[in-house]
Amino acid sequence: MEKKVRVRFAPSPTGGLHLGGVRTALFNYLFAKKHNGSFILRVEDTDQTRFVEGAEEYIVNCLNWCGLTPDESPQNPGAFGPYRQSERKPSYRQYAEQLVASGYAYYAFDTPEELNEKRSAQPNFLYGQQTRMQMRNSLTLSQTETSELLASGTPHTIRIKMPANEQVSFNDMIRGVVSFDTNLVDDKVLLKADGMPTYHLAVVVDDKAMEISHAFRGEEWLPSAPIHILLWEYLGWKDSMPQWAHLPLILKPDGNGKLSKRDGDRLGFPVYAMNWTDPKTGDVTKGFKEMGFMPEAFVNLLAMLGWNDGTDKEIFTLGELIASFSIDRISKAGAKFDFEKAKWYNHEWIKTASAEVLAPSVKTDLQSLGIEVADNAYLLKVIDMVKDRCTLLGDFASQAAYFFAIPTAYDVASVKPKWSAAKGEFFQEFAAGLQDGATATDWEAQFKALAESKGFKPGELMLPLRIMLVGGKFGPGVFDIANVLGKVETQKRIALGVEAFS
Repeated sequence: MEKKVRVRFAPSPTGGLHLGGVRTALFNYLFAKKHNGSFILRVEDTDQTRFVEGAEEYIVNCLNWCGLTPDESPQNPGAFGPYRQSERKPSYRQYAEQLVASGYAYYAFDTPEELNEKRSAQPNFLYGQQTRMQMRNSLTLSQTETSELLASGTPHTIRIKMPANEQVSFNDMIRGVVSFDTNLVDDKVLLKADGMPTYHLAVVVDDKAMEISHAFRGEEWLPSAPIHILLWEYLGWKDSMPQWAHLPLILKPDGNGKLSKRDGDRLGFPVYAMNWTDPKTGDVTKGFKEMGFMPEAFVNLLAMLGWNDGTDKEIFTLGELIASFSIDRISKAGAKFDFEKAKWYNHEWIKTASAEVLAPSVKTDLQSLGIEVADNAYLLKVIDMVKDRCTLLGDFASQAAYFFAIPTAYDVASVKPKWSAAKGEFFQEFAAGLQDGATATDWEAQFKALAESKGFKPGELMLPLRIMLVGGKFGPGVFDIANVLGKVETQKRIALGVEAFS
């Protein structure tokens, strides 16, 4: 019987969620949904020194914002819990001790001071085949000494005993066959002195317990693969081992190395999904959500970082991504992050979004400008008029504010040099002749006919009219704006504009 697809996203609750982490979650989610499987959130909180209060809730909020809701999680447990590693602590020691008993691991009693001394004396020191017999561990101590140290509660770790002269190979779903020389891999700690497992032991024990079928993770974990594969073998679980896929890195815009938070700070764009507030310092790191990205656009752009469906199609809904997703279309090479392209995705999504979807965000931004929107139908009409001009959701405030409030300042400098009393009279006459119930086309025809009769080219009068209505050189068609504002409001703004320019 074919194994049911069960995949996991397993972040550590140590801070903000990097867009690379969200992409890992997304690829897990797409694969699970494509194969009618389960997408699981497992919180890897075994490193208590790096644990940050509120980080787990933040991760859950990020996934929910993106629409990547887990089928099983600490908040929505299934039959394979607990879903936090810290709550599974007793199980790890059992397996670590099993590895020691079968000769695949050993107790190490070296103190942190002794290890630091060794590192100082030997540059690039690795605890492994070349050095393990120089250290204080159950391989160099007698069985009696080891038993006494354990009985007296001496702090110790448990390390894997890497074999000599072996090749560890596996088939990566993205990279094909990958091989490692065990002579180049050190004896990683499996169980720390505090009884907590390291990632290496925990990921294997948890994947087995949760019946994970496929493991997607970043390329930076590739060097750890031989340790994990040997653990699956040493624990007698090789037949249950998930299939591996190591995802390409998301690179800096210049392609030179992995994209980091510092790069975002330096270049002025976010690398986190949502705003992250450091609970210790209060420092806020900006996220894509708060910068004005739609979740659909964020998910879409992440999917295209290292994957495509083999066509020129770039805009995908989540449903379309699920239908089109396949592992063989994921690139082995890293994907450069291009913020201008990211904004393009957002602009495309804003253009196709309904005014109803956009309205809550726009209303909130207008309120921040002191503008209360009473007429919802009017707001929807305005949104549809200006959305093609908005790249980020925050752009709506400036692009739409003049529909709700008379401009507080005018771009007088663009009008004044060519302004004349005759033009002022023209606008007063035009305003007086506006009729209720007329269309934008009617007003445009009236404007052009009057301009011609006064000896003006309509083009030279359009910019002053625009600035009277909106305050600057922007916005949709000027007669469309006037028509939405209505006769009375347009007349009022023309009068104020003539005064400002005269």
